[in-house]
Amino acid sequence: MNLPHPTARTAPTFALPVPDLAAWRAGNTGIEGVWHFDSGQPGRHLMISALVHGNELCGAWAVKGLLEAGLRPQQGRLTLALCNLEAFDRFDAARHDAARYIDEDLNRQWLDERIAAADTRERRRAAALRPFVARADWLLDIHSMHEPSAPLLLTGTQARNLQLAQALRTPEYIVVDAGHPQGVRMRDYGRFGRPDAEGGDTRSLLIECGFHGDPASRAVAQDLCLRVLAQSGLLSAAALAQRLPGWRLPDAPRQWVLEVTAPVVAGSSAFRFAAPYTGLERVAKAGTVIGDNDGVAVTTPYDDCVLVMPSTRQARAGVTVVRFARCRSI
Repeated sequence: MNLPHPTARTAPTFALPVPDLAAWRAGNTGIEGVWHFDSGQPGRHLMISALVHGNELCGAWAVKGLLEAGLRPQQGRLTLALCNLEAFDRFDAARHDAARYIDEDLNRQWLDERIAAADTRERRRAAALRPFVARADWLLDIHSMHEPSAPLLLTGTQARNLQLAQALRTPEYIVVDAGHPQGVRMRDYGRFGRPDAEGGDTRSLLIECGFHGDPASRAVAQDLCLRVLAQSGLLSAAALAQRLPGWRLPDAPRQWVLEVTAPVVAGSSAFRFAAPYTGLERVAKAGTVIGDNDGVAVTTPYDDCVLVMPSTRQARAGVTVVRFARCRSI
């Protein structure tokens, strides 16, 4: 098929400043960028991870803020991780996509076989981070998006994660997705990926806070950190309000679940969309052409189909460029 090129849109401005992480790079665990605090009291072990992709600055700002606030758990344990610092060190706002990773996407390497291969910098970094991920009971993994879009909270298919997402009362859109065809994400590693009957008290969420360069994404990251800390029971509401003033945003007016039914995987870097989609577009009719994948028409599989995170900024063979989803209210 031969689609016309979609109407061009102006590239969004990268307005989020680069955080100065110099004071927090060393960590206190012997692993660069990883901080761990143990209250000495029983409780959950919460891990908050940022910079899994080096150009996703909002999470780094949130983790930096938690460290600067001197946050310590009143019970349980807290791990804060700045994950792909080597990619972050290459960051240039004019070419921010180039800082996503060094050799390969760190958030597709969370299989023991890949980590054991240790044949890329991201796999070696995953090996260094793995003990902390494996020990955590709860995980909040902070990300941002290639295109301007409303925040999305990705839960996986486990009901226990969806229940936590609802308890957080934000953001408005919750994405229930089975995973990534390219490889396993940190959110799905080990105990986090087990079915509810085997997962016990584990919870894992991935928040997409908005466009990489939008300052609002930093506020979303901070808000989710505060809410997950409160739900985890590591600190009281009073302690969080004292340490993190101004971090809480208003609750979402309501929440919607987007149940992903299938990804669209690019055949090559030539993939293109039929229109300048940015995300959460609802396509009324099944069979509507929304893209061209190496000459093959990409069509919506059902009526009222929602497009989740459409982007060609990283398009190449094997990369997911959009997900199809059904929407329901909760």
